[in-house]
Amino acid sequence: MSEVVKFTVDGAEIEAKKGSLLIDSLLDRDIHIPHFCYHQALGKDGNCRMCMVEIEGQKRPQIACDTPVKEGMIVRTKGEKIEKVRREILELELINHPIDCPTCDQAGECKLQDYYMESGFYHSRIEVEQKVTARKRIELGSNVMLDQERCVLCTRCVRFCSDITKTNELGVINRADHSVIGTFPGRPLSNPYAMNVVDLCPVGALTSQDFRFKQRVWFLDSFDAICNGCARGCNIRVDHRKEKYKDDQIFRFKPRVNKEVNGWFICDEGRLSYKNEAENRFEKTLMDGKEALLDNAITKTFKVLTQKDKIVFILDPNLSIEEMQNAKNLASILNADVTGYAPQYIDESFGDDFLRKSDKCANRAAYKELGIDENEENFKKLVEEANTLVILGNNYFDKHLESLDNKKVISFFSHNFETISKSAVAIPVASFYEKSGTYINFEGIKQKVISKIRKDSPKETITSIIEHIKTMIDKGNL
Repeated sequence: MSEVVKFTVDGAEIEAKKGSLLIDSLLDRDIHIPHFCYHQALGKDGNCRMCMVEIEGQKRPQIACDTPVKEGMIVRTKGEKIEKVRREILELELINHPIDCPTCDQAGECKLQDYYMESGFYHSRIEVEQKVTARKRIELGSNVMLDQERCVLCTRCVRFCSDITKTNELGVINRADHSVIGTFPGRPLSNPYAMNVVDLCPVGALTSQDFRFKQRVWFLDSFDAICNGCARGCNIRVDHRKEKYKDDQIFRFKPRVNKEVNGWFICDEGRLSYKNEAENRFEKTLMDGKEALLDNAITKTFKVLTQKDKIVFILDPNLSIEEMQNAKNLASILNADVTGYAPQYIDESFGDDFLRKSDKCANRAAYKELGIDENEENFKKLVEEANTLVILGNNYFDKHLESLDNKKVISFFSHNFETISKSAVAIPVASFYEKSGTYINFEGIKQKVISKIRKDSPKETITSIIEHIKTMIDKGNL
């Protein structure tokens, strides 16, 4: 077991592992410490010097990112002396920085801007014409735009490509105050995790071409969620805004730190999957291919399910645990069978040894916990023998529509699929990010999602519809 030491920071006693970095102790406890180059996933670099602290007994200020904690050390992060040192370092950073704040897409999320406001540099000691200039609006590849003038040379992006993805597309070019970040000749930024450099950049040097100038961040609302792009279940933040006369629109996904699941990062495919929410949505309730009222569709569903037919519920591995359990309960009342067969999500070319898993669904692990069978032979036998199929989000039949011939099909989808064309009743339901629920990733970690969008949307959830049908069954004394 690692030895624990006690020391004080700004008069408060704290504990940490002996030899661990002081800056980690500060960041983990939300103690404010300005920094550019340090990042917990990338380790120390020590080039920005912004994380200076006073340590009793030391002749001069020390950088917290390269100072191991020791028993009894006394640290001060505040005070006139240390704040003066930081101001001088910050002024050095600002000497050649362009006055781009009104047009910079990082405004509202820029650490340089935040530190500037804290320090109060309202009068510049350098003429604007004397600033060193560099190239602007450089397309690096992978949806990343570079503005070399804004860069503070923290080298987070360089270290990410060398230490995390090990693809080495980025480097520091030139020397002294003409140093800039750039790609090597013939080597555009191109790896499955490239857009993480946008999150890592503490200023407006690296921005997302996908999000660039779409919204100002202070207009956005956010909630915590997980990515449903694969069985990893990466933790993300969903940034959305209710547009005038429209439902909430999702503008971006950003990674959220969870050291047990995805650390600090997500893959680019998962990041851009927010677009799937708005595209190809299934919006209108259908009965025999014709638009119908939701209440009428639910009533017909009730009638179909209570005709004593051989019924099979086919669940999708992106459903929440709560939805699966509710479907199982309804199936039990109806003496129906349940299957979770869904091979369409397996993509061996997608997985890697970092975050991405070849199983591209969010909750297959819940099948085991709930006892849901996904055997192929059992599935095919059940479908062949069934008169009625209740398909809950599972798009397996899109490539096997002939299997639905001569079957009564009740389907619940958030997006348009071919299966809907074969459905006697097709009811549109809330999508993955429009509903709350619990999911289990491939390592067995349970994660709860509480959605905060489309609160007043008429879109039903699968759970609410099932509960409605169960109520009708109770009243009918089935």
